[in-house]
Amino acid sequence: MKKSDIAMIILIASISVLVAYFVAKAVVGDVRNESVKVKTTDAISTDVVQPDTTVFNSNAINPTVEVIIGGDKSQAKQ
Repeated sequence: MKKSDIAMIILIASISVLVAYFVAKAVVGDVRNESVKVKTTDAISTDVVQPDTTVFNSNAINPTVEVIIGGDKSQAKQ
């Protein structure tokens, strides 16, 4: 390679880096100048509230019990 070829490669590479830098800065923007509002959570309290008696009562359906609808007839006789 000639010295002029190496110089041309270095010139093209440096121009490409500069163009990529400015394009990335235009797309992403300047992060340091933007302010951000962060939503904070409420403090955890130790108060215990009783559950609603219309939902949690002695006649309520227990979702942990296995229910088989339209199962095998041989199992129904047992």
